[in-house]
Amino acid sequence: MNKSDKLVLVFTGTEVETEYIRAEFEASGIATVVKDGFAQGLKAGFVADTASTIDLFVLAADAGKAQEIINDLKITE
Repeated sequence: MNKSDKLVLVFTGTEVETEYIRAEFEASGIATVVKDGFAQGLKAGFVADTASTIDLFVLAADAGKAQEIINDLKITE
């Protein structure tokens, strides 16, 4: 990834769901970025999000393939 690559949010869910999907993406060659607002808040000294909401991002070019994988896994947001 470089600075000009656009990230797209493809899934929001629990830590278990997100890690499962992330592993499937990476096994398929899709790079991921995980944003856990709760963990970030704890590290900064405040809580700004719910513990169960974790966002999973992929490159815009991989978004279609990522959505197909999510659909095949039958996991919905």
